[in-house]
Amino acid sequence: MNWFILLVAGLFEVVWAVGLKYTEGFTRPLPSLITLVAMGLSFYLLSMALRQLPLGTAYAVWVGVGAVGTAVVGILWLGESVTPLKLVSLGLVVAGIAGLKLASAS
Repeated sequence: MNWFILLVAGLFEVVWAVGLKYTEGFTRPLPSLITLVAMGLSFYLLSMALRQLPLGTAYAVWVGVGAVGTAVVGILWLGESVTPLKLVSLGLVVAGIAGLKLASAS
């Protein structure tokens, strides 16, 4: 269950990272509110997962899920460029996340 909570925390990280783009420096109220709520939920869920998961592993997975998710949203939704090197790099981050998960299971 802690891994699922950590995954959801990472997904909320994606929401707030993307939301930052739409706040226009926190001058737009609704995007700013959504971003701040997503930040709070992301940090809260991370703290819940940290009750049972090792800090280094959990934090790295949280950041990795957020980074990969945000990059994917950028490519698919915001029209950011996609290159073979970018895709390979994102794949390496995903492989690192999977490796950390597997290493913590043993």
